Amino acid sequence: MQKIRLRYAKRGRLRFTSHRDVARAFERALRRAGVPMAYSQGFNPHPKISWIGAAPTGVASEAEYVEIQLVEVVDPDRLAEVLDAALAPGLDVLEAVPAGPGGLAERMEASRWHIELPGVDDSELRVAVERLLATEHVEVERLTKDGRRLIDARPAVIRAEVGPGGDAPGDVCLDMSYPERSCGILRVVVRQTTPAVRPDDVLSALRVVAALEPPVPAKATRMAQGRLDDDGGLSDPLALDRQAGLG
Repeated sequence: MQKIRLRYAKRGRLRFTSHRDVARAFERALRRAGVPMAYSQGFNPHPKISWIGAAPTGVASEAEYVEIQLVEVVDPDRLAEVLDAALAPGLDVLEAVPAGPGGLAERMEASRWHIELPGVDDSELRVAVERLLATEHVEVERLTKDGRRLIDARPAVIRAEVGPGGDAPGDVCLDMSYPERSCGILRVVVRQTTPAVRPDDVLSALRVVAALEPPVPAKATRMAQGRLDDDGGLSDPLALDRQAGLG
């Protein structure tokens, strides 16, 4: 009877949670919150939940999306409130809107990432980024369940800039052991390709073109997903649903 689209965040230590565990946590939270879920037919019914472009394990996100189907019409704001209360801190429901026309997955062309590199100077990072953008192809190695494979990371990189943005989380770079002057911040827009180019692939590309080696692991946060505009920015994927609700 109703489809609801949710935006949620994956924060703090829960960035190390796998997508499978996140999905299980959501299913348990939906049951605890008493959400009137629609279920599939057959021998083993399961709740109708559609996940859109889940972030890799080990990265944080402020822009994860999921669509759920209900058998009753509910108030989206109230749904967001009770579901957020049923989830563990770090999995935070940020918004719920009734689904409008069109699929949500087709609105996800690219992601905007905020990557913090403690121990890396801004000037060093800027040189590496300039070399990356000046290179047409950069092959990086990725370990998969089927072994190691090479992917070309460069074509997926739409935009890359060094320096903090207005919505930067900044919790790693403000740590006392790595003062801001020695913590590089990379903001990059990456097209969602197949295979997907992840933040660690972008960092591997910087290592290939400029031998950039952060002394400690970087922290990546997905700040947005959406369609690309002419300037390399991203549109809000839920904007069409809000407009349909107002109409």
